Amino acid sequence: MIKSNRLSASSKELSFSADGFRLSGTLHLPEIHRPPVIIGSHGLLSSGSSPKQIDMARQCSENGMAFFRFDHRGCGQSEGSKADAADFYGRCRDLFSAIEFLQNRINFQPEIGLFGSSLGGAVCLSVAATMTVHALVTVAAPLDSNSLIDSAQGVVPSGLSADLALSPRFRFDLSGNLSVIRNLLIFHGENDLVVPVSHARKLFENAGHPKKLVIQENGDHVMSLPLHQKFFMQESLLWFSTILKTE
Repeated sequence: MIKSNRLSASSKELSFSADGFRLSGTLHLPEIHRPPVIIGSHGLLSSGSSPKQIDMARQCSENGMAFFRFDHRGCGQSEGSKADAADFYGRCRDLFSAIEFLQNRINFQPEIGLFGSSLGGAVCLSVAATMTVHALVTVAAPLDSNSLIDSAQGVVPSGLSADLALSPRFRFDLSGNLSVIRNLLIFHGENDLVVPVSHARKLFENAGHPKKLVIQENGDHVMSLPLHQKFFMQESLLWFSTILKTE
């Protein structure tokens, strides 16, 4: 079941379902007819209200593109538990459901863009390997779950128990499907201590064209430097607007 409640001329609170979970999100709309739409996928225990998602939504809508930010299962205002939030391919099905939901809305162009940060970037890459994504931007995306876990030392992603991190539901490896991914802009911090920068280099080396890699000097996992944030937003908007051919 799909419900919507209009908040203002520029945004709508929306809900849709995936695997029986009711997922919540916000659609930001520009003041143009039939804009392209970009969908955001957030990090592991974050939400669609993370600073990157909110800023991207605002900037896209100001530049003629719709943006849909939503909470994956088990996160934010969406249904589900922390165990559900750690289900990687469940999160991929969330994103597939969001795409299907928006593609059924007649006021959008058929082209779809995706934006994913950290684990959300991996979710976007997984989805882009199985369907046409017209423009894709990732930030600090891991290519496999092993890079996030050091079981010998008991190191697991922040906020996630060892049981969940080592569960088969959390395990993923995207390295065999990178060649079919294209239209890709990659950002990664040089000093990322969560996801090694080698993941970005491998992704860039193996992905199809067009593609672009930006390694942020002295950058960390969360892109904490304002200069990095500003450049990231400028380049991302240019990437999306050029490929999606906004006026």
